[in-house]
Parts: sequence; C-alpha cells; structure tokens
Amino acid sequence: MSYNRRSFLKDSALLSSGLVFTGAASLTSCNNSGPVDYGLQLYSLRDDLPKDPSGVLKQVASFGYKQVEGYEGPMGMFWNMKNTEFKKYLDGLGMTMVSSHCDWQKDLDRKAAEAGEIGLKYLICPYLGSQDNMDAFKTFAAKFNEAGAICKKHGLRFAYHNHAYSFKPINGVLPQDVMIQETDPALVDFEMDMYWVVDAGVDAAAYLEKHKNRFTLCHIKDRLKVADPNAGNNSCTLGEGSINFPALLKTAKENGVKYYIVEQERYDNTTPLKSAADNAAYMKKINI
Repeated sequence: MSYNRRSFLKDSALLSSGLVFTGAASLTSCNNSGPVDYGLQLYSLRDDLPKDPSGVLKQVASFGYKQVEGYEGPMGMFWNMKNTEFKKYLDGLGMTMVSSHCDWQKDLDRKAAEAGEIGLKYLICPYLGSQDNMDAFKTFAAKFNEAGAICKKHGLRFAYHNHAYSFKPINGVLPQDVMIQETDPALVDFEMDMYWVVDAGVDAAAYLEKHKNRFTLCHIKDRLKVADPNAGNNSCTLGEGSINFPALLKTAKENGVKYYIVEQERYDNTTPLKSAADNAAYMKKINI
C-alpha cells in the first residue's frame, strides 16, 4: 500500500510527519572519531513494510542498520504487534528502536508510556505545515512543552522534525528560531531534517552551531544535484546528491546530535529496499 506523507498526516490528523549543502555519511552517538551508528526511518519503506513487516525488518538488519526510527501509520507504531513483542523481535535482529514519529496530538500519554516501556528515547512531531503567522508557531511551541512534560514522565523526550516551511522567514524571522526560543530545553529537542534545511536555502552546519545542543537527532537524506523546484521532493540515494555529509555530520556531532537517521522518499531508477541497502553501504564509509 502506498502512502503520500502529507496526505497521510492530514488524514490521520497529525498535521505533522533531510539535508545540507555538504556529501557521505554514517551515524554514531559516541564521542570518539569513528564509524557512525546509523539508523533508518522506516517511512522510507512505507510501500514494502505493510506487506511483510517482519520480513522487511529482517532485510533492514541484514543491510547493517542497528537502529530504526518508526512512524505511526494504519498498523500503529509497532506494526500490529504489542510494544514488547516488537522490541523482542528487533532485539533478535540486533536492532534498537530509538524513536518514532507519531500523532502527538492524540493519546500521547498512552503512546509515551508504551514507548518508554521498551526504551525509546524520543517521540517526535513529524509535521505541522506552513502557517499564516508566527503566533501559530508560538502556540505549537507551547504545546510542544506540554508534550515534552508528558514524555518526560515516561522516561523519554519529545522532539520536532522540521520541513522546509519552518526555515522560510515570516516578516524576516524564521519560525524555527521562534520554536527553539519558545520551547524549554529541559523538555523539547529537535530533529534536523538536513535535506529540508538545504532545500530552504539555509546553511545547515551554521544553524547547528547557532543552536548548539538543541538538535539531538538528524535525518540524513541527499538532495539531487539538479533539483526540480516543482517536484515537491528531490531526495536521492546518499552520495548521488549535493550534500557533503562527512563535513556536515562532523559539525552535527560537535554540536550535540546523537542519533543519525537515514531517510529517502524519492526512488528514481531504484527501489526503496535497494536504496536502503545502498544508503547503508554509504554510511559504513563515514567516520566523524
């Protein structure tokens, strides 16, 4: 079954769901220079997972991924399994679920309890959509603080995942700046989708330095060297695009990013599973 992210988020009442002008990458949360411990945002496999969640996850593990980030779809965050059953299955594959995008405005206390029970580090707002004025973003920031308090109660944290709209100024001010300023660092973190920052024309490395320690997760998604402004999405397999990930991820690590999540949403001349394998091979070459 195929899902369009924005349509799915609207249909599920989320109103929620990456890259930099910099090239190759891998994930790690350690402080010493070395290979990155990288994860996969499962939305990248949204057409394949519903058909055979267990089988597809087994393939993901075989590519070398040690972490996954989930999303909330028709089968829930845990693919019609209990949270503990899902964790047990991932444990058997040598993988850990570190975070999940979810409908954070619906039944968050239950979701946070289930996530905390199996050791997730984050629940994440995936998408808000562009707003007509800055007051709307201030209102969301206040709600993020409330969501952060709920997550904290269950031993995890709350974060917001950006798209390009929060890096487009309103009366000269970036909505992303306002949301960072209006949220409590003790309760709310941010996940930088590097692709969308670059797509908005912002220097992702400089922005990480400006807001040191506020971005604790990132999405690693390359951007076509020749992007179509009308395409809506210009992501591509890592290493084939314009973003210098070795440099960008080094800056990310130096400024507080701990979790590095691969994502891809466009598949020209490839398939989601092949791209996941190719992206993992790319990440294995990165040292930061």
